[in-house]
Amino acid sequence: MTDLSANAGAQLRAARERMGLSLREVARRAGTSHATLSAYERGLKSPSLQTFYRIVHACDLALDLQFRPRVRYAQSSAREPRITRGEELEAVLRLAAQFPSRPARQIKGPVMADLLKGRGV
Repeated sequence: MTDLSANAGAQLRAARERMGLSLREVARRAGTSHATLSAYERGLKSPSLQTFYRIVHACDLALDLQFRPRVRYAQSSAREPRITRGEELEAVLRLAAQFPSRPARQIKGPVMADLLKGRGV
């Protein structure tokens, strides 16, 4: 079982269960056998993209594909080099360490009651 097959199968099962459909009903709607659909869902077989789309459509769901940066890299711009997610996390943790971990016991500034008195409320 490959990661791609397992992921595709998990997505197909989630789509079917989300819509409350039986394996046999989706297989009938998609024009395939329930045994084949079961093999897809268990990651034993990999559906083609066209078959994957047909099965999702049989579940009365739309399939929208979009491209995004790979997970292992943070967003980058032309001026900034790409950094790994680990490097990004380290930078965030360094930034967070600069903030106090506990709030001050007393708030410095005007108290709300004093502000309201001045407005005649």
